[in-house]
Amino acid sequence: MSNLLNVTPLGFPWRTQDPFLFCAYHNDDYPEGNPDMGLDFKHLQGRNIGQDFSRKDGWSMYHGTSKPGFPYHPHRGFETITINKQGVVDHSDSLGASGRFMGGDVQWMTAGKGIQHSEMFPMIHTEQNNPLEIFQIWLNLPKASKMVEPHFKMLWKEDIPEILHTDNSDKTTTIQVISGQINDTTSLPSTPNSWASASEHAVGVYTVKMEVSAIWTLPKTNAKANRSLFFYQGDKIQIEGQSILNNSIIDAKAGEHITITNTGNSDAYYLILEGVPIGEPIVQHGPFVMNTQEEIRETMKEYGRTQFGGWPWAEKEVTHSKQRGRFAKHSVGSEEIK
Repeated sequence: MSNLLNVTPLGFPWRTQDPFLFCAYHNDDYPEGNPDMGLDFKHLQGRNIGQDFSRKDGWSMYHGTSKPGFPYHPHRGFETITINKQGVVDHSDSLGASGRFMGGDVQWMTAGKGIQHSEMFPMIHTEQNNPLEIFQIWLNLPKASKMVEPHFKMLWKEDIPEILHTDNSDKTTTIQVISGQINDTTSLPSTPNSWASASEHAVGVYTVKMEVSAIWTLPKTNAKANRSLFFYQGDKIQIEGQSILNNSIIDAKAGEHITITNTGNSDAYYLILEGVPIGEPIVQHGPFVMNTQEEIRETMKEYGRTQFGGWPWAEKEVTHSKQRGRFAKHSVGSEEIK
C-alpha cells in the first residue's frame, strides 16, 4: 500500500489540511525602488492599484498603493507564520509593535482575540532590483486559545536549526526546521498559545532544498497527523516509485517514512506542513476564523466598535527607516536588534 495519499496541482493559494488554514507563496522580482522605498509611477501603470495580483512583469503590488505589500488589516482566531526566503518585510501592528526581517528569518504571530497589522515590502535598493520570496502560512488556534492576547516572536535565521544531510552519493539536502522535530533536531519554541506548543500535536513546518540526484528520507511522525509536501520549484521528484512534477501538492501518510529523490535537472525546493488536526468546526469570514457563525458576528461587531485598538501609525503602509537593519520592537517595549 502506498504511503502517498493524493497528488494535486498547487493553485493559489495552496490547499492546506487541518490544523493549517491557508498557505500563500509570493515570489516577486520587484524593480529598483525610489528614494521613498516605493515604486515610481512608470512601474505602476496598467495595474489595478490596491488590488493587484496580476504578476505583470513578474511581480504584484497586492494591496499596496505606492509600496507593495499588505497595508493594515485585522486578524482574529489563528496564527500567521511568515517565512522570508529573500527580500525585506516591515511589520507594524495595532499594539505599537514593529519589526523588519529579511531572508532566512521567520515571524510567528498569534492574532488571538484580535490585532491589526501591516506587512509591507520596502524597496530598499535604488540601483538594483528588489526580489522578494516569502511564504505566509495560517495555523489555526483551538477554541480554548482563540481569544488569547495577541503576541509575536521572531525566529532569526542565525537561531533556526538547519540540517545538512549528505547521502551515499555525497548529494546534499538542506532542511530548515521552523517548527517540529526531524530525528535529533528540534525547532525553536513556537509562540506560547500555539497548537504547535505541545509536542504531541506534531506540528512540523520545514523548508527543503535538494541537490540534483539527492536522496532524503522524511521520518515518520504522529500517525494521526496530516502531512503535505508543496513542491514549488524544480523539475521532478520521485516518491515510492511515483514521478511527480513541480507545482504539486503531495499528501502523504505521517506515520510512515517518506523517501524522496530529486530526479530532475535542477535543485528541488518544497515546503512541508504537518500536524495533528484540531478537529473543531471552522467558520471563516475573511481574516476572522472562529468556530460558529455567532462568534463571527460578534467579532465583526467588536471590530466595528473597537478596531482592535485602532491604528497608532500615521500611515496605512508603514515602512521603517531605510537605514535600519533587522529588528523587532515588541509592544512591552523590549527590542531585538540583529
